[in-house]
Amino acid sequence: MPSPAFSAARTAAPALQSLPQHVPLVAAVRDGLVESIHYGSAVALAPDGTTQATAGDPDAPFYPRSSLKPLQAVAMVRAGLDIPADLLALAAASHSGAEQHRDGALRILELHGLSVTALENSTDLPYGAREREEWLRGGGSTTQLTQNCSGKHAAMAATCVINGWPVQGYLRPDHPLQQLVRDTVTELTHEEPAAVSTDGCGTPLFALTLHGMARAFARIARAAALGRDDDRGTVLNTSSPEAAVGLAMQQHPDMVAGEGRDVTALMRLLPGAVAKDGFEGVQLVGLADGSAVAVKISDGGDRARMPATVRLLESLGVDSAGLASIATVPVLGGGHQVGLLQATDFLK
Repeated sequence: MPSPAFSAARTAAPALQSLPQHVPLVAAVRDGLVESIHYGSAVALAPDGTTQATAGDPDAPFYPRSSLKPLQAVAMVRAGLDIPADLLALAAASHSGAEQHRDGALRILELHGLSVTALENSTDLPYGAREREEWLRGGGSTTQLTQNCSGKHAAMAATCVINGWPVQGYLRPDHPLQQLVRDTVTELTHEEPAAVSTDGCGTPLFALTLHGMARAFARIARAAALGRDDDRGTVLNTSSPEAAVGLAMQQHPDMVAGEGRDVTALMRLLPGAVAKDGFEGVQLVGLADGSAVAVKISDGGDRARMPATVRLLESLGVDSAGLASIATVPVLGGGHQVGLLQATDFLK
């Protein structure tokens, strides 16, 4: 029986806003029969910023969740954060909680005279299944350091030290750091947030559109391309904060997510891409030529992100043959494949 407090909260809940007009993006097919459908919305932007393809309701506000992290990292670099590329990639990460991720967050703190007591994110076990099992076998429990956003939070605390801002309370919406983040997000997306909430880790979270987020990733990926010598693969210029963040993510995709994660695999398989996922079925990818794609799965189904994303990339002329390993997921019956999770013809 629900508690009186829970019942009161339900009674006081606001009425739902108008629902986004999502469409079928991904279907699970078992032996030729559609068993499940993931609805959602999507957009692909051409290199000149024009809309190449859409599906569903790409201008409906949504919470980008952790796909905001590269934008937050750009804001921190603008504020003077200057750390090695692997640590900057970790600042934009939803990491799996491997030893390199935990040690990286500690390094960011120690470089700026801080300890784990400066972190204000929530506690959690490592996000990666293998990493979580290893941590638990070693007697580990939920901590702030193993929570998948600890790199971002360590970087936020470090940015406060650099600027002489209070470290305590760095998550408050009126803190100078979060004001800078909001201004940066607005500039990169060309949008004012439609709503403001709090992300799972405690960071202020802004409601934006798929169009806006795609614009931001296009800018970051394009800046990274301009900062690299494509013939030699060497970095020429990271003076642009966008270039610094994009290049760091490309050079260290294992820090952005982790081994066995599709976002890490995508950046390895698609040179020049800047990719970031987010909880509740969000995926962003920016490409070197300034094009970009954005996906939101309406039911938050994580398994549907990548099939829809690869289909969108195809609409931009990307050869998806090299992405086959992450483009679909087998449907099993008795331990054998009897079907496939696959994108629908949502761009038809």
